Amino acid sequence: MATAIPSIACLGVIGRNNNPLHVAIFPSYDPVTNSFAPVRTPLQFSLLLSSTLDVFELRARHNAATGVGLSGDFGLLHAVDERLAAYGFETNTGTKFVVLVDMRGRRIDGAIAAGLVDIKEKRLGAVAVGLREGEMKPVFKAMQTAYVKLLQNPFFDPDEHAPPAGHGGKKITSRKFADDMRRIGETWTPGVTNL
Repeated sequence: MATAIPSIACLGVIGRNNNPLHVAIFPSYDPVTNSFAPVRTPLQFSLLLSSTLDVFELRARHNAATGVGLSGDFGLLHAVDERLAAYGFETNTGTKFVVLVDMRGRRIDGAIAAGLVDIKEKRLGAVAVGLREGEMKPVFKAMQTAYVKLLQNPFFDPDEHAPPAGHGGKKITSRKFADDMRRIGETWTPGVTNL
């Protein structure tokens, strides 16, 4: 018997002027066809990422009104439907990292789900029923680390991707950054503490 556990369906990096800098889409398990395919189209994922901007803005207003500040604000932004949930993290520079999690995205066999294998896989079986907010921290930390590495590249000009005037902006085309995002999306499972 196979069980599905949460997996990342989409990773998005949104610049300080709310322009999408990078979007990575990952296939999810489809039990009907017993195959892997994205649960939404690229356009639908872009719209879902855009829908999180309102939540970030509301949190920023709330935090400003209460005097809390914004640095490191993250967590569940909203449940899209019974399958997808959007989690977000905003840096103090205004860059937003968004992760769309598919709650049934990865298939594991019954032995792992029952906790009958080694310790690492037992942990996966134990968390197969849900997802806690803290389990997204390693994803955001890894995304931020990859973004900081990109910013340290002397050939990368952040103003080219998020112009100070706020109009336009290019997507990030760095192959190393794209590879880092792909690695994060493909290797994360609930319970992973280091990516």
